[in-house]
Amino acid sequence: MPRVFRVAGLAAALLLTACQQVNTTSSGVVGVDRKQNMFSMLSSAQVDQMYAQSYQQTLGEASKAGKLDASSNDAKRVKAIAARLIPQTGAFRSDAPSWQWEVNVIKSDELNANCGPGGKIIVYTGLIDQLKLTDDELAAVMGHEIAHALREHGREAMSRAYAEQMGLGIGGALLGLGQSSVDMAHQVVEYSLTLPNSRQNENEADLIGLELAARAGYNPNAAMTLWQKMGQASNGEAPPEILSTHPADSTRMANLQAAIPKVMPLYEQAKTR
Repeated sequence: MPRVFRVAGLAAALLLTACQQVNTTSSGVVGVDRKQNMFSMLSSAQVDQMYAQSYQQTLGEASKAGKLDASSNDAKRVKAIAARLIPQTGAFRSDAPSWQWEVNVIKSDELNANCGPGGKIIVYTGLIDQLKLTDDELAAVMGHEIAHALREHGREAMSRAYAEQMGLGIGGALLGLGQSSVDMAHQVVEYSLTLPNSRQNENEADLIGLELAARAGYNPNAAMTLWQKMGQASNGEAPPEILSTHPADSTRMANLQAAIPKVMPLYEQAKTR
C-alpha cells in the first residue's frame, strides 16, 4: 500500500477515535433523530462553563451601560414565556429542566435572541418591538433558540472545528501536503461539514422549537408569521442578525408547514390545562 494512503488512513482513524456519535435529544413528535459527532475530549460541562463566563461578561457590560432590562413589559413577557417553555424541555432531555437557566433582556435595536449552552437566554428588545411580536411569535423564536442549546449545536460546531484542525494539522503534516493542497482540504472540510450542518442545525431548531412552543400552549402557526416577519425585516438589505447565515427561505417555511399538523394536538392539549 502506498505510504500516502497508509498515513491518510492513520489520520482518519485518529479522527474517528477522537469523536463519538451521540444523539443529544429524544426525537419528539417532530422526529429529530440525527446522530451528532462530538469530540470526546470536549464535554458538555466544559462547554457550558466556557459559555457561562462569556454570558456573565455580556450581562456585566449591558448592566454597566444601563441596558440590562429587568422590569419593562418586554422583560416581563420574555420571562413569563420562558417559564412556560423551560419545563417542556424535558420532552427532549430529562436533564434540561434542571439546568441553571438564566433569562435576561437587553435594551438594543438589534433584532436578535439566543440561548447558549446550558440554558443561558438573551433576548434583545429590538426583536420584540421592531417586529411587533405577539406572545406566540416570541415563544416560537425563544423555542428555536432553546432548541439549539438542547441539541448542543455549539459543542457540535466546536467538535467540527477540532476535527478540522486535527484533519488539517495531523493529516496535512503527515502527508507532507503543500499549502495549496491544505487550502483545498480546508475547503473540502468547510463545504462537507460546516455549511451543510449549519442548515441542518437550523432546521432541527425550527422543528424542536415548534414542538416546545406547542407543548407550552403557544399556537404553532405563529412560527410561520414569525419567519415571514424576519424575512420582511431585511427589506432587500442585510438580514437581521439572527438570520445572518440562515435566511427565512421557502424550504424553511415548507418544513415548518409540514410539521405543524404533528404538533397541533400538543397545542390543543396544552390549552385545556
